[in-house]
Amino acid sequence: MNFYEHTIVARQDTSKTQLKQLQDKYMSIIEKNDGKILQIENWGLINLSYIVKKNKKGNYLHYKFQSRPEVVLELEKNEKLDKNILKYLTIKYKKLDLDTNYFNSSTNEEKEKSK
Repeated sequence: MNFYEHTIVARQDTSKTQLKQLQDKYMSIIEKNDGKILQIENWGLINLSYIVKKNKKGNYLHYKFQSRPEVVLELEKNEKLDKNILKYLTIKYKKLDLDTNYFNSSTNEEKEKSK
């Protein structure tokens, strides 16, 4: 089994309940196919570097999981059909860093204070 990081960018007008449904939907796809979710992070609403399907911002969901390669194909097949998703990206790793949270607000505040 391989380690993966998978990021989903949902539309900016997606409600919190819809985001929770998206998160649960893709979490269940991973778990149904004998995958193991190690961590899920909701990065929130972030500005996109360019306009994607008339959206300037996107809601980011980030999964870290362990599974077989077929699970990634199943995830991406479902995401192509989902109208709430703008973009997605999957990266395969030999080892995952589960300690670092790059979008934690307290980490950003500490960086600003040290400048």
